[in-house]
Amino acid sequence: MRGPAEARRGAFLNDPGLIPDGSVLIRDGLVEEVGPTRRVENLKAARDAVEISAAGRVVMPGFVDSHTHLAFPPPGWAHTDGVPALNTVKRSSAKSIANQMRRYLRAMARHGTTTVEVKSGCGGEPRAELKLLRALSLVSRDPIDVVATFLLALPAPSEGPVPAEAAVEWACAEFLPLLERRRLARFADIEWSPVESRHRLIRRYLETAARCGLGCRVHADGDGPKVAAALASDLRIAGIDHLEQIAVADLGRRFASGPVITLLPGQAFHTGSRQAPARALIEAGAAVALGSNFNRSDSPMLNMQTVVALACRELGMTPAEALVAATINGAHAVNRTATAGSIELGKPADLVVLSVSDYRELGHHSGMNLVHLTMKRGEFIYQEGDVAALAAEHLRRAW
Repeated sequence: MRGPAEARRGAFLNDPGLIPDGSVLIRDGLVEEVGPTRRVENLKAARDAVEISAAGRVVMPGFVDSHTHLAFPPPGWAHTDGVPALNTVKRSSAKSIANQMRRYLRAMARHGTTTVEVKSGCGGEPRAELKLLRALSLVSRDPIDVVATFLLALPAPSEGPVPAEAAVEWACAEFLPLLERRRLARFADIEWSPVESRHRLIRRYLETAARCGLGCRVHADGDGPKVAAALASDLRIAGIDHLEQIAVADLGRRFASGPVITLLPGQAFHTGSRQAPARALIEAGAAVALGSNFNRSDSPMLNMQTVVALACRELGMTPAEALVAATINGAHAVNRTATAGSIELGKPADLVVLSVSDYRELGHHSGMNLVHLTMKRGEFIYQEGDVAALAAEHLRRAW
């Protein structure tokens, strides 16, 4: 996935940089060399190296899941039932929430994800938001890298203009500066609203977040995505997500140089909603990434291998395009290109070894875990195991 400094677009999105019979030399958790095996194994630095055979398998960068709702809501609550879910967060400690998150982060690692973006989003309730973001700080590298995002969900239009203005005022005057001081988030996200009177509020929120040193994203899963995309391009924000409702006729030149667009094929899989026009976006020059949209209540998909398969089957993407979108372009979407998304000299060795001989097989499998090994910063954190009987005395009691 080595390439230019900017996110991949157009034909370059279809080039994974395949190295047949390749090897990677790793020292102190960093990639020291990568290339054809014959060259790498003859290097002086490789003479005393421990060799890990991946013969007959694919070695690739760890997946970068650039859009999840891992932090909220808690398990067991419907996504629309915000009040009891919010009460559950209030009753829980940051440590207990972090422990719940680790279960899912470890599952992600087992399925090949090594970097994940995680959004908060409690409807603007200050204490609950802080608790979730503190919990995210506790799991920021345990076991994979977590990129924390504060998501501001504006109140429903039926509640009138004052609640929305109050939410943005609170976020701009108090919460965003607090996040800057405590370094609890890397991004500020906001749910797009088609209500024209709210566009001014959304712009103010994003401009304030940028002044606070936060990356900016827009959650455009509803009506009016054309205007949302125009605002995202105008403000030069890092990314815009969803865009299921964008019309092909509304695709213009702005997409050829605009922010990274994270597409979420699992959303339609779970809800039966419309898929984003990925093929038209790519042809318009958009930089496309893929995310799982993992939500414990109504979108429980955390396997990026399945996301790649859905992107091939439902979005019309090639396996190469889907893999690039799920790795290096995902890293661009969350500003982690220095540490994730590709196998390049000097980068942390975040690798996945797949039990297939051709990367294109990812586009044909659905629901299976093809990961043989997951490596994070040069250390294996997951290994595929045998199916065998276990002695009861070796099992830890679960109660």
